[in-house]
Amino acid sequence: MTLAPERTGAAGAAVETPTGAPGPAIGRSVDRVDGLAKTTGTARFSAEYPIPGITHAVLVHAPIARGRIRSIDTAQAEAHPGVVLVLTHRNAPKLTPPPTRMNPMDLSTMAAGSTIAFLNTDEVHVDGQPVAAVVAESLEAAQYAASLVRVDYDTIVPTSDFDAELGNATPVRSMPVMPPTGGKRGDARAAYARSAVTVDLSFSTPQHNHNALEPHATTAEWDGDKLTVYEGCQNIDWTQKFLAKRFGIPAGDVHVVAKFVGGGFGGKSKVWAATLIACMAAKLAQRPVRLALTREGVYRTVGGRTPTRQRVAIGASTSGHLEALIHEVTSRKGRVGGQADQIVACSLDLYDAAAILAEQRIVELDLMPNTAMRAPGEAQGSFAVESAVDELAVVLGLDPVDLRLRNQPGERSPVHGTRYSHRRLAQTLERGRDLFGWDDRPATGTRDGKDLVGWGVAAAIHPSWEFVANVQLTVDPSGGATLACAFHEMGMGTATVVGQLVADCLGVPLERVTAIYGDSELPLGPGAGGSGQTASLAASIERACRAMRKRLDKLAEGLGMPDGSDPADVLTRAGQGPLTVEVGADAGPRATWGQVRFLSKMVMDSRRWMKAATGAHFCEVRVDADTGELRVTRWTSVFDVGRVVNPKTTHSQLRGGIVMGLGLAMGEETLIDTRTARIMNPSLAEYHVPVHADVPHLDVHTLDDPDPTMPLGVLGAGEVGIVGVGAAIANAVRHATGRRVTDLPITLDRIIS
Repeated sequence: MTLAPERTGAAGAAVETPTGAPGPAIGRSVDRVDGLAKTTGTARFSAEYPIPGITHAVLVHAPIARGRIRSIDTAQAEAHPGVVLVLTHRNAPKLTPPPTRMNPMDLSTMAAGSTIAFLNTDEVHVDGQPVAAVVAESLEAAQYAASLVRVDYDTIVPTSDFDAELGNATPVRSMPVMPPTGGKRGDARAAYARSAVTVDLSFSTPQHNHNALEPHATTAEWDGDKLTVYEGCQNIDWTQKFLAKRFGIPAGDVHVVAKFVGGGFGGKSKVWAATLIACMAAKLAQRPVRLALTREGVYRTVGGRTPTRQRVAIGASTSGHLEALIHEVTSRKGRVGGQADQIVACSLDLYDAAAILAEQRIVELDLMPNTAMRAPGEAQGSFAVESAVDELAVVLGLDPVDLRLRNQPGERSPVHGTRYSHRRLAQTLERGRDLFGWDDRPATGTRDGKDLVGWGVAAAIHPSWEFVANVQLTVDPSGGATLACAFHEMGMGTATVVGQLVADCLGVPLERVTAIYGDSELPLGPGAGGSGQTASLAASIERACRAMRKRLDKLAEGLGMPDGSDPADVLTRAGQGPLTVEVGADAGPRATWGQVRFLSKMVMDSRRWMKAATGAHFCEVRVDADTGELRVTRWTSVFDVGRVVNPKTTHSQLRGGIVMGLGLAMGEETLIDTRTARIMNPSLAEYHVPVHADVPHLDVHTLDDPDPTMPLGVLGAGEVGIVGVGAAIANAVRHATGRRVTDLPITLDRIIS
């Protein structure tokens, strides 16, 4: 790949845009470089590092959701053989309280999963809040001793009935540098009132909880006042700075290691109770401590997806042109943390309605704070909007694909007025229609034996982001190129893709590139969230490779060698040792100035461009006419995620999003006992995620069309895959059965009732 000369971007910053076709590495389906380590078990996750003198911690969870500890008896637990200590609010180290407001100049202020002062208070705020931690020489001893801790409580009646509290919801205002939680164009209510054809539907989606393959785990070790944390996290920088502030030590004295992370999906983007308590226990015990949450422990101490109640009202002409689109949402947060997801965001850009109104309200409850969960907001909001659009197609007697195509925006966002940097949603719909054979779809569903068969479609959109990424690039006379950055590998193949980017941007074979990552002692990396990690890394890698190539070409010129010569040949002939370039600054005043530049670019970019990955889902379902049992039997999706660096890893990410969407649509639901505010199904035995039998062959395609405003043309693929999946299935059920299911999950009782 050749890099074009630098040009000036939206914020006046240099933007490096690739020209021509990808090089020999980019665009290839390269196997994951960490695949062998993971499949043979040599990859070490946060609970697997061999630390001399390691102890094990187990949490004691409160069985109430609100109240105060009246008394706590740890004598039996402390007397149990092997117990090192029992940590409670009576002896735990006192920490600096967590921040309660986000500071744009320090995004680590967003790292607090909750505002609860864990083990620094006798108050209980949520079901399952840790009230003690037992540290022992063995896990078994800690588990048994934890059962011996006796706690008495004074209880307060919690507020946890979401529907009962809807009347107490308060408006949500969009925040700077955050995704939109509202917007308007014209007078949508008046336009709806005078529309010839209308659809007005109410929807509900439940709370969801995280179930990553690797449950949350922390290994903490102190050396004097210096802390080392082996942590499966999605944002090393946030974790490092947050822990430093809580323990009152310099950020440089906190070493965070996150080489491998067994899935995150947003649940590991913040710091939760167990991480803090492991560090507190290690400090008090003066021993390394390992704390690995059980599945139930994850439900009790880690946030999940907010439930929603949504209304979508659409007004249209008889020709099917949208005249009004109203999307009203109420979600919930915890009284001790959480924030509004961008549930209405998809309504602002999916369709060119003449008038649009998107509003969100929020309720505070005595439950664990909600947190990011793959496409937070878009996953739920798209279910409502795309179901309502499908119902409008039924009312109008129009093909659902044709209705979507005739209402696509032009060059600018209907609400924001910003220009689309690269919008290919119509092309994904058209290509998906052809690949799926949509033209053969009958007007109503068909019957095959006892099965009712239906086809559904839904569109997808997810914004694209760029974050700060500092990198260090080194080439040596042996021909090796090493890229160092504290980015994250959570299974999506980032380390592999980084190698491909360096290989082509620097002009060296892929097998000679090594990526070093997952450690706070490396240059600051972007968090793995918002589908922005690859694009962020691409921008810095391009700059680093350009700077390296200039230095190499200058050396080559002095040797009479042509520009673009192999780095190993140049360094060898020059008698030069390893050559290193760095991009970015992550310390002192320069780091502050770098954050100012980052925020300025983000704001200026958002005023000029609307950037997003898009896609279209097509599916076939079969519904047992007698029992209502639902099966998805065929699936085709087409996505525009910009340039596809590695089709194998990209398509894997998109398939993963679709599978997670199948769970959202057909099974996942956290059940809350509103009398006690306790989760009733905190395990994989009762919380139903998709299994192999639930997932058909997923036929996934990408346009591989670079966005000229994004680094290397990459838009991001991690989250757009789940958007619209719930609606596609609901729309197929509507086609098969004639029943519009508006409440998730789509269980058999909701189909046959």
